[in-house]
This record gives sequence, C-alpha cells and structure tokens, in this order.
Amino acid sequence: MDTHKLDELASKLADALPSDLQHLRSDLEANFKTLLAGRLDKLDLVTREEFDVQRKVLARTRARLEQLETELSALQNQAGDRD
Repeated sequence: MDTHKLDELASKLADALPSDLQHLRSDLEANFKTLLAGRLDKLDLVTREEFDVQRKVLARTRARLEQLETELSALQNQAGDRD
C-alpha cells in the first residue's frame, strides 16, 4: 500500500475521534499510521502489477496445458488405432 493511502487512512481514523480527544489527534494519527503499516506488512500482499503479471503467466500456462492435453489425446488415439 502506498504511503499516501496509508496517510489518508490514518487521517480518517483520527478524524473519527470524539471531539474531546482532538487535542491528541496528531499523536494518534502517527500511531495509527505506524500500526497500520506494521499490520499491512505482515499480510504479505502483492501489488496490482505483480498480480497482473502472475495472471498473464497463469493464462499462458493454462493455454499451453490445454494444447498439450489435446496433443496427448491425439497420440493416445493414434496408439489405440494401432492396437
């Protein structure tokens, strides 16, 4: 997650504080940001770019597998015809 979105989320959390805690806003916002960054790092997420690359690799692999299955089936049919 990029830092801008993390800052934005921490700010929204700080904005949701009750009015009597607004004097602690900057400290709490910094703490929210640190906590969120730490938890998100533990989630082992991938970027959209990494996801899209892997999706393309999977699509090519699937197409190749289908091609090989078709070839195998044709070879099995040829071997069956010889018997």
